Amino acid sequence: MGSAKVLAKELVRSRRAVNRLYENKAQLNSISMHLGELVATARTVGHLSKSAEVMKLVNNLMKAPEVAATMQEFSKEMTKAGVIEEMVNDAVDSALDSEEIEEETEVEVEKVLAALAGETMSQLPDAVRKERIKQPSASQRTSTEAEAVAEGDDEGELDEIRARLAKVRS
Repeated sequence: MGSAKVLAKELVRSRRAVNRLYENKAQLNSISMHLGELVATARTVGHLSKSAEVMKLVNNLMKAPEVAATMQEFSKEMTKAGVIEEMVNDAVDSALDSEEIEEETEVEVEKVLAALAGETMSQLPDAVRKERIKQPSASQRTSTEAEAVAEGDDEGELDEIRARLAKVRS
């Protein structure tokens, strides 16, 4: 019985020793993980300090005020280029439109001259109109002559209109 008690005590002590070994192993693993974390943190700090040094060097090389001034000049030049391009486009468009405007102006002038010729005919005295009705060949000649005179006036008026347009454009 005595030897059974001794063996039982040894068995209990052995189990406790095994449990303590497991606890010690867990603590060692925990310490190992903490050390790994510290090493990673130290590496990160080293990399960040190197990055800070590189940033300082780049900052010294870059000279931010000069770059800002250069960018402002570049922006002004780009704005000027945009304005110049817009002016050129407007000039080209107005040149193309001026041809169309001239054609439309000529058509309108012809309409006005035709209307004026009609008004002139209506203002003639009745006796003259009756004569013209009796003599169609003479009235045809007169209307042809009136048109010729009107065309001569048309050229003068067109020149005046063109001069006015040129003044308005400039």
